[in-house]
Amino acid sequence: MTSEDIPPLLFTVDETARLLSIARHRVFDLIREGRLRSVKVGASRRVSAKALFDFVATLEVEETG
Repeated sequence: MTSEDIPPLLFTVDETARLLSIARHRVFDLIREGRLRSVKVGASRRVSAKALFDFVATLEVEETG
């Protein structure tokens, strides 16, 4: 298996913003609010693929409430 075969596990804040179609500062807001989990890698913030899926699932549950 090569690195090209493995989907991304962690996304930058900019990539996360693009994936969610929201502004970069809104991603940081969601992280600060505890609604979107993230990890620190060195000095950078990263969002896992699982955290993205969980966040979207939460939005869907809130929507159907």
